[in-house]
Amino acid sequence: MEHEIKDVTILGAGPTGLFGLFYCGMRGASAQVIDALSQSGGQLTALYPEKYIFDVAGFSKILAKDLVRSLETQAAQFGEPVHLNQHVTALEEHDGHFVLVTETDRFPTRSLVLAAGIGAFSPRRLPQAVAEPWYGKGIQDRVLDPEQYRGKRVIIIGGGDSAFDWAQQLRGIAESISLVHRSDRFRAHASTVADVLASVDSGSTRLFTFHELHDIHSDGDYFHSVTLRHMKSKELAQVQCDVILPMLGFVSDLGALTEWGLRLENDEIVVDSQMETGRAGIYSAGDICTYPGKLKLIATGFAEAATAVNQAVHWVYPDKKVAPGHSSNMAVFGQKDD
Repeated sequence: MEHEIKDVTILGAGPTGLFGLFYCGMRGASAQVIDALSQSGGQLTALYPEKYIFDVAGFSKILAKDLVRSLETQAAQFGEPVHLNQHVTALEEHDGHFVLVTETDRFPTRSLVLAAGIGAFSPRRLPQAVAEPWYGKGIQDRVLDPEQYRGKRVIIIGGGDSAFDWAQQLRGIAESISLVHRSDRFRAHASTVADVLASVDSGSTRLFTFHELHDIHSDGDYFHSVTLRHMKSKELAQVQCDVILPMLGFVSDLGALTEWGLRLENDEIVVDSQMETGRAGIYSAGDICTYPGKLKLIATGFAEAATAVNQAVHWVYPDKKVAPGHSSNMAVFGQKDD
């Protein structure tokens, strides 16, 4: 399908991309967002929708999923589309504009803002062959709604932030929680580790260090327990469970972006203070880009999105100033004519 041409196309529907879409509307530019995932929000939606974020300006704390919802609402007021399930395969140039090509569609655009986070990403899968048939049938690598685990016996595999966050947040919802890790060294925030270890001491959480998944036991279409193996002694332990949550991190890939003539360094796009990528008409913002002193924060991504969009709009329409002025004076919001 060939879509209508837009002034700005944003690759990535995470918080940076969604704010960029709003900013395009604020500047009077036509725009669209393209993302490979089935939902907008990027890592916030895919990896920790129920996790609180404490460093977004204006909020003492906000759930990741609620931040995404607010960003969607903010951007939606200008009626520009978000295209999901679109896996980018190429970038072409025709008649003075770009064409972003996906597996199914073509998106003509006068400029690009790359806000693809860490690139296309997917959760790491359990390495044991016995686990593979159970994905989607008891093994779930993303938690979208904690309530679906109410009264369930849950095993969480991993030793990082996601594993400890869900061990903490599912407490009181799940019937039981068992945390399994290949060592006794953890990569999560110290306060979360301390809280989970306290729950282990109190008996509300079970902890299996130096253990890995060995076997899964089922009755038909549902499993009821697993066998864990101690990696040093090789002793086996059987644990009752209804759900396995592998929290092993994720793998990412910049994919076709590496072929677009951009300045790349350690799988990140090098930009200047105008968020320029080294190819005219293409800008970048958010975690995918880097420069000296870069901070990978949502707050930083918002500022970079504003800079990238303002530069892109000026590049498409040189008569428009780079600086947008104050939103409180903009006619687009029904205020004083700008």
